Formats: sequence, structure tokens, C-alpha cells
Amino acid sequence: MAAERTQNLQDTFLNYVRKNKVPLTIFLVNGVKLQGVVTWFDNFCVLLRRDGHSQLVYKHAISTVMPGQPIQMFESPEDVPAAAPVSAERPR
Repeated sequence: MAAERTQNLQDTFLNYVRKNKVPLTIFLVNGVKLQGVVTWFDNFCVLLRRDGHSQLVYKHAISTVMPGQPIQMFESPEDVPAAAPVSAERPR
């Protein structure tokens, strides 16, 4: 039986921006602003490329990641069926 592998949100996000070459702005915990495109990542670091130069950034140093354009990774709310209405009355 094959085990189903699920990705966490961080990996899903980084993989999406990597595959689509979405430009990012990354703020580090010390306030430094980095910009570029993710070319590779693992559990501990992100490889960011800009103007032909690569920077290896440790994830523990990252505060915020902002995509340079809107991204749609999941279904839009219009595509998801509405939940059944909840009744405010209690059964008697």
C-alpha cells in the first residue's frame, strides 16, 4: 500500500513560486530586504537568485516572504461548494 504524501503550506508555497519563477521580496529578522527568484529549497534554507548571483538564505533568518505578484495556489472560494446551512434551533 502506497503512503499518501502531503506537503505543508511552506513547501507548497515555495514549490509554487519556484516552478512559476515568481519574484519574491524576503525580509530577514534583522530587517535586511532580499529580492529574487527561488531556484531551490530544503528544510533549512532557500537559494535565491537575482542578476545572475545566488544567495543561500537560512530559513531561521527569514521573517517575511512577499510574492511580487498575486498568486493563486488553491481553489478560489467560488469553486468550493458551500457548506450545508447550520440551523440555530435545537432538536426537541
